[in-house]
Amino acid sequence: MRHSHGYRNRSRKVFRHTPRTRGYGGLSRLMYEYKVGDYVIIDVNPTFIETAPHRRYQGKVGKVIERRGRAYVLEVRVGGKIKKIVATPEHLVPAAQPGGAT
Repeated sequence: MRHSHGYRNRSRKVFRHTPRTRGYGGLSRLMYEYKVGDYVIIDVNPTFIETAPHRRYQGKVGKVIERRGRAYVLEVRVGGKIKKIVATPEHLVPAAQPGGAT
């Protein structure tokens, strides 16, 4: 039987929680306010899969370019192209600025 090529294809290992990290993370990750120009790491939280970006962007560093509702629009370089990703704060972690400044 042919396998599915769906949106979450081959993502079992990527979107897996270890038993210690199951459930909601912490409030600090949800309440963190990002400003335009901040750099963030896309870390998909499988608890909130409806608002998750595609697994191709897992671990990528992006720059916040605007706020859209309670989500953020990020600029992510993939290969030679710049992509715009819409992600909610559950899937974002603050990153250090390039060049050493935090």
